Amino acid sequence: MFSTRFTEEFGIEHPIVCGGMTGVGTADLIAPVANAGALGFITALTQPTPDALLKEIQRCREMTDKPFGVNLTILPTINPVPYDEYRDAIIEGGVKIVETAGNNPEPHLPSFKAAGVKVIHKCVAVRHAIKAEKLGVDAISIDGFECAGHPGEDDIPGLVLFPAAADKVNIPLIASGGIAEARGMVAALALGADAVNMGTRFMATVEAPIHENVKKQIVANDERQTDLLYRKFHNTARVAKNAVSQEVVKISAQPEAKFEDIAHLVAGARGRKNVMEDGDVDGGIWSAGMAQGLINDIPTVAELVSNMVAESERIIRERLEGMLSGASRMAGTPGGGS
Repeated sequence: MFSTRFTEEFGIEHPIVCGGMTGVGTADLIAPVANAGALGFITALTQPTPDALLKEIQRCREMTDKPFGVNLTILPTINPVPYDEYRDAIIEGGVKIVETAGNNPEPHLPSFKAAGVKVIHKCVAVRHAIKAEKLGVDAISIDGFECAGHPGEDDIPGLVLFPAAADKVNIPLIASGGIAEARGMVAALALGADAVNMGTRFMATVEAPIHENVKKQIVANDERQTDLLYRKFHNTARVAKNAVSQEVVKISAQPEAKFEDIAHLVAGARGRKNVMEDGDVDGGIWSAGMAQGLINDIPTVAELVSNMVAESERIIRERLEGMLSGASRMAGTPGGGS
């Protein structure tokens, strides 16, 4: 068992998080995550209305009596999103942990704080983490360059980003991006994180509410099978490499290319329908991280979490502590050090 600032302050059994994933973060996945002792987030904007979100929260509560949260991603949209109403639905639903992402969460913090809601802000840069802490969030989830979704524009991988953030923030830190198994978890904890966040790994589980073809494709893919889109528009996104993503890359490489030239290809509705629902892995854009190269099976959520914790403990006991013992023995032998 691992006890960290995160597990203690958020009342979670294991320092493992399933962050918000559009189209994936429903009660079908998040309740099993909670029952396994980890922390999962229903994605608010996966639900078409605030009322639908409230019903999804209630459905999740019927499936688990353990803590779970809701992700509220705040981004500019073509059609206005009633963020205040989604926030109020979260509070009305009695949720006590929220993951914010995207734009500055400051406008929503007073309402969340007044309702006793703990806020985890997800960001991609140390400077953003420092600002979020000053605003009063309760924890930081920081995405390395390897992550699925939006890694930002700085291109800092986790091996540097996690300890750099740990040195600058004083609240619990969740490491995200490139983590899919026990070795990544042990490494992240060693780098100063208090928990790890996984998205792509939780997509490849029995309970994930996506087509089996997508799960099998994640297992088949290696760490090279992603593309970075929208770089020239300064809104970089990492997605699974497929026929559509390659077409987007080709069009975007043209000097005069505009977002309008690729909009029909990258529409979220297209990816959700063609890929996630119908199982055509080349039918649209879908998010996946470099961690695909570390995923070799499709376990249940309970198996994934329990195996990851047990293997992390084994690595520490047998490999790392063994190295320390070996160093001590060497120090006592001729030529073994001073």
